[in-house]
Amino acid sequence: MTRQRQADLLLVLTTLIAACGWIFSREAISGMPVFAFLGLRFFGAALVLLPFCLRQRIPLAKLRQVLISGFWMALNLCLWIWSVSTTPSLGEGAFIMSLSMLFVPLVAWAMMNTRPARAYWECLPVAIIGLALLSLHTPITFHPSQGWFLLTAFVQSINFCYTSRCAREVPLLPMTAVQLAVTGIAGLLISALFEAWTQPFTATTGMWLVASIFIATSLRFALQLQGQKYAAVASAAIIMVLEPLLTVIAASLWYGERLPLQKIVGGVLILLAQIWFRWRMVARLPSTSKL
Repeated sequence: MTRQRQADLLLVLTTLIAACGWIFSREAISGMPVFAFLGLRFFGAALVLLPFCLRQRIPLAKLRQVLISGFWMALNLCLWIWSVSTTPSLGEGAFIMSLSMLFVPLVAWAMMNTRPARAYWECLPVAIIGLALLSLHTPITFHPSQGWFLLTAFVQSINFCYTSRCAREVPLLPMTAVQLAVTGIAGLLISALFEAWTQPFTATTGMWLVASIFIATSLRFALQLQGQKYAAVASAAIIMVLEPLLTVIAASLWYGERLPLQKIVGGVLILLAQIWFRWRMVARLPSTSKL
């Protein structure tokens, strides 16, 4: 098996673990406060990464920038876990969250004055139609969790852009450890201020928490880094789009969730828009000409 094929398989495994991570989180927060889970999960993952960061240091001049990136990640994940805790459908939420990569060009335009390519404007109407089909019901109703997921997707795009710019100047592994630690501390602070433990912490809840720390966070991160190191840009871009689809399958198998045809069509349109955009952008990489 070639190294590139191995890398592709690692990325597929990464997206599968990410999809299972939605299940792990949903199960864990059914037995413990939402933000307590968030804090323990991500602070625990930061501690797991810490031994691998000892030989890499963040320049003191860049520490403020890294902490700001940690703030954006913390805000992103606090919104995400709240959305997960309130949604009646994980699959629907995963499709809405996947829109974050289509928000990235707009955020990059505002933050870095990088005008979106023509391919972006070509695929955007498809994504908007997909979101409408996914979100609207007959008669027209709107669940609050859909708005939370949409806000989370937008904040995630800001986090992506800011982290991408920050990662050019500091080592990736310690930066990620700081981001995870900031997220964990934020979750624990919110929990201490606003949450109360109303039920005993069971072994089952502990199992889901441990799985979230070591599998859905630490292992996923390690596999993703290794896969991205050797995977072709085109295949990596497409494989990472699979997460919402795999989340729908996982939610269907675990919870028996069934999306109506209208929502399935909407989700597929969102995925097609992303694949179209990423494929067009990857196709442009060898050439310096603009569309």
